[in-house]
Amino acid sequence: MEKIATIVTKDEIQRKVAELGSLISVDYKDRDVVLVCNLKGAFIFLADLCRHITARISIDFIATTSYKGTRSTGTVRIIKDLKLDVRGKHILLVEDIVDTGYTLDYTMKYLALHGPESIRVCTLLDKRCKREIDVNIDYIGFEVSDRFVIGYGLDYDERFRELDYIGEIIQEEN
Repeated sequence: MEKIATIVTKDEIQRKVAELGSLISVDYKDRDVVLVCNLKGAFIFLADLCRHITARISIDFIATTSYKGTRSTGTVRIIKDLKLDVRGKHILLVEDIVDTGYTLDYTMKYLALHGPESIRVCTLLDKRCKREIDVNIDYIGFEVSDRFVIGYGLDYDERFRELDYIGEIIQEEN
């Protein structure tokens, strides 16, 4: 059994999600916005966030891949595309974590090909210390240091997404 250290508590997450929802509601007041969730990691964040947004929203999903285990491969691929027509609409891309910036940059350029009116980004976690490419993030939940985090949608080999907090697996020494 792995030992997990809590980095961000359930209560801290819920307060921040409500705060982000309020900011987004003000920014998109009287406008339609398509929340585009980058699967799989951001789905729990999206589910909680959308309940705090009072603007008119619709939801769609995109899936990208660039990780194998705990390491980025450096190659980003779209493995699930949008179903909605977002031409001329406002997109808010909802991410779980932004680290190097490569996946976000690639995804934003890809979404721009769909002809939206605007694209903004909301991420639960920002690992700015790992940034290799400059990307604009409009809404940030928490900044985290250089550690591999799990929970609240984030996984390690498809495990730990269900945790209601953000944690880090502690390697026990024998």
